[in-house]
Amino acid sequence: MRIRLAVLLSVICIVCGVAGAADLALTGAKIYISPTDPPIENGSIVIRDGGILSVGSRSTIKIPRSAKVIDCKGLVVTAGFWNSHVHILPPALLHAKDSDAKDLDQQLETMFNRWGFTTVFDIASVLDNTLALRRRIDSGELHGPQILTVGEPIWTIEPVYVRDFLRENHIQIPNTETPEQAIALVRDHAAKGANGIKLFTGSDQGRGKVALLPVATAKAAVDEAHRHGMPVFAHSTNVDGVHIAIESGVDVLAHTLPQSPPWTPDFTQELKRANLSLIPTLTLYDVEGRRQNIPEQQLTPWIAQMVGQLRAYSDAGGDILFGTDVGYTDHYDTTMEFSLMSQAGMNYKQILASLTTNPARKFGDSGHTGRIAKGMNADLAILSADPAQDATAYSKVRYTIRNGKVMFHER
Repeated sequence: MRIRLAVLLSVICIVCGVAGAADLALTGAKIYISPTDPPIENGSIVIRDGGILSVGSRSTIKIPRSAKVIDCKGLVVTAGFWNSHVHILPPALLHAKDSDAKDLDQQLETMFNRWGFTTVFDIASVLDNTLALRRRIDSGELHGPQILTVGEPIWTIEPVYVRDFLRENHIQIPNTETPEQAIALVRDHAAKGANGIKLFTGSDQGRGKVALLPVATAKAAVDEAHRHGMPVFAHSTNVDGVHIAIESGVDVLAHTLPQSPPWTPDFTQELKRANLSLIPTLTLYDVEGRRQNIPEQQLTPWIAQMVGQLRAYSDAGGDILFGTDVGYTDHYDTTMEFSLMSQAGMNYKQILASLTTNPARKFGDSGHTGRIAKGMNADLAILSADPAQDATAYSKVRYTIRNGKVMFHER
């Protein structure tokens, strides 16, 4: 009997030791629990089993003796970031089912983990490949963010700027010509595990020409997507493309508009009435302009035009989601995007909302992510500088934590 009792006590001690070892504590940080709540100075967070066990001032939070402690003195903690416009299209990720885990991890770190992203929304890729990558991340084999995806988009004809890439990588995305074809694509994607749908309501054909998606086709796709609880993104290119998005009931504009006059108060109110969220992707225009060797005297006012569109919609109270279009571009550094958002008049709280609470709410995940609170997922970004002083501090990521596990640490 004594032997059995001793064995039982040993097992209990081992189990308790393992459970305790899983605890993680962050101490001494300035904590932005949400964009609207006052920060906690000299605060602590205790993480257990992938969730937040407690958060508060350091003097009120009891740290388990067995917890691993990260000293965050001089650091800032926010909820983990969302990037609501990415593409799982870099060559290093295109064969996710069979590629070496080390190679995939390296690309995921360079593209996402390094910049504090714990959730990303892929809004055009090869669905089967993206799902394979997601499965390997979710299994714990790879270190990466939560991936939501739309898979292949709906367009009347592919944009001119992706044709060479699709051909070189043997990717075939069929044109959608009828409402029935659009409905079939949505149903197929929903059945496979897609989380949203992407429409090219305006597909750039070069030299100022834009192929517009018929309203009937767009509306059929949106209605079917909404029946499956899936948000719909629109790449609109110009004002005509935006009006198709509005008329069909789209949820998110994937970009500001390179082919658009300045946004008037009437236009921004039209967008607001349609409950459209906007992903600015401002850095994209600098990257594209330099790739095309556009002279600086033309590039600067072009980018200023996009900054002005963001300012107009943000000032009007429009919903802004952070996104960078990485995967189409290889400019992964987020510093410029935060700088341009600041130039558009967004303060650090508004930018934090675009990274956290806004997408969590828009995509139906506010019960799990977007804020730091007891019971929420332990998805966190730890910064080496305070964004209240300079919004580019959001790019200075020291640690990225997803589900309570450190998946990036700047050394």
